[in-house]
Amino acid sequence: MNNIKTKFSIKDLENLSGIKAHTIRIWEKRYNLFAPNRTETNIRYYSLKSLQKLLNISFLNRNGYKVSKIAKLKAEEIPNIVNEIAEHKDKNNYYVNLFKMSMLNFDQAIFYNTFNTLTREHSFDDIFCNIFVPLLDKIGLLWQTNTITPAHEHFIVELIKQKILTSIDIAQTHLPIKQNKKIHVLFLPDNEIHEIGILYINYKLISIGFQSIYLGQSVPIDSLEYLKDYYEEITFVSSFTIKPEKDVLKTYLNEFSKKLLENTKNTFLVCGRMVELIDKTKIEPSIKVFSTTNDLLQNNYHSNQKAV
Repeated sequence: MNNIKTKFSIKDLENLSGIKAHTIRIWEKRYNLFAPNRTETNIRYYSLKSLQKLLNISFLNRNGYKVSKIAKLKAEEIPNIVNEIAEHKDKNNYYVNLFKMSMLNFDQAIFYNTFNTLTREHSFDDIFCNIFVPLLDKIGLLWQTNTITPAHEHFIVELIKQKILTSIDIAQTHLPIKQNKKIHVLFLPDNEIHEIGILYINYKLISIGFQSIYLGQSVPIDSLEYLKDYYEEITFVSSFTIKPEKDVLKTYLNEFSKKLLENTKNTFLVCGRMVELIDKTKIEPSIKVFSTTNDLLQNNYHSNQKAV
């Protein structure tokens, strides 16, 4: 239990809840909602219990409850009202908060229980797009602001990856494996490790009947050349989150085009944060770039599309 983060600064609370530090201080002084502790050097910090209470208060506040009314509630009443509202109104934000608490506590039980609850009413697609994507966006910001450690991020990301892989197994079980001359090859470039988006694309392709080869993280261009000997038409799919870096991005695409696309029927679909740095007017027509995973899927595939 030593890895669990139990002390939070007011800036941590702001980053985790979305409530400004100034507002938290006002709520604290005016309504006595929180009781911060102090270190030996007189620095204020908040407990995990205070964080959980703040997440519940911010949830109620977003759903029409005035803070003055919340302050009059008994401590045990607050989570009960949160649960009731979540059942009928604002489920997504509620579940995102539960996954946050799972991450902060390194608590797998919270993750699995929350996920299992969601699966009773929602498809995996719904859970991924409406819960996991917003959660991952917030986690990225939390990591950038040093609110969480890399260990926290890796913990929750690996659990989400497990669920994608399980969904891939289920999809493969229910669909025949079709051998054809057209193939999708999914990979990440050298030193790129952010795998969630490309894993989800792999799941979607398999679930709608396409044949795919998943190569994973940090794949050199030269390693991809061998696939040209096996398939007449390849759709390469990748995600650039942190790599290739800006100064080598153009060189990378030129090399990719020369070695894998020229004089072939092959195409290259790529999404991710780094594609914003690509000048679309100066790339080969066989290279198509998209801002997000969802953009790539929506512009190239439909949920009811089948492989031909």
